[in-house]
Amino acid sequence: MATVGIIVHHEREQAAELAREAAAWLRERGHEVRVPLQDAAIAGLTDAGAAEADFARGLGVAMSLGGDGTMLRTVDLVAAEGVPVIGVNVGQLGYLTEVEPASMRMALKRFLAGSYDVEERMMLAVTVEAAGVAEDVHLALNEAVLEKTPMGHTVRLGVSVDGEFFTPYAADGLIVATPTGSTAYAFSARGPIVEPTHRCLLMTPVSPHMLFDRSLVLPPTANVRIEVLDERAATLSLDGSNLGTLRPGDAIRATGAQESARFVTFGPRDFLHILKTKFGLSDR
Repeated sequence: MATVGIIVHHEREQAAELAREAAAWLRERGHEVRVPLQDAAIAGLTDAGAAEADFARGLGVAMSLGGDGTMLRTVDLVAAEGVPVIGVNVGQLGYLTEVEPASMRMALKRFLAGSYDVEERMMLAVTVEAAGVAEDVHLALNEAVLEKTPMGHTVRLGVSVDGEFFTPYAADGLIVATPTGSTAYAFSARGPIVEPTHRCLLMTPVSPHMLFDRSLVLPPTANVRIEVLDERAATLSLDGSNLGTLRPGDAIRATGAQESARFVTFGPRDFLHILKTKFGLSDR
């Protein structure tokens, strides 16, 4: 019997309804259901609630009920344990999700029958250096962003690659993204779109105040260090979650993580077809 984790969009009732439906269906067949405590309270599944620190241990699969934000949260919860993720689109764009709500039960049936594939996506490993002390390593599926504080001016960020200084940037911010993240914030900053199973680092400036305004595509093994220069602080966020403010002299290091996000698929994923569908591109 499998242990199935369920993660729920906190503001969409359809996601809570699907969670209750999935939990009942799984339990009828003898499977265990586990839900993060806050999600369990929202979905009315408090008897399946588990602390986030313990949630991923022993899971056979995690099912994300929401949009891309819920997928990012799910990956953050389970990637370190290598748990595969089924994405059910209860959001708007749903670029990362594989399954529509009407097909949720069929997706569970196919997974439990072993009729599926797993697509691995590169992640970032990000270390924060505050006051010269290296802190914990954080994982991100889409991107790490250092940018100006909400009321601040442009920031100056010094970039080194593999220990060699590259250049200072004067910009609203700097994005280090994965190929999966190339269609997220980096896309709005006019960075390149990269097929998501590639492995590389994309470094894209946000509104640069300098002549050099291009994205850089670096190998996944590159160690990118970004230091806050001058007197202006910068805000650090990973996959849209704010990790706090970095002061002058503080820095981050970003490189390809050993861990991967593991997406459950039920057939070949045509990258260009998905791109055309999600962005409304014409056939002619």
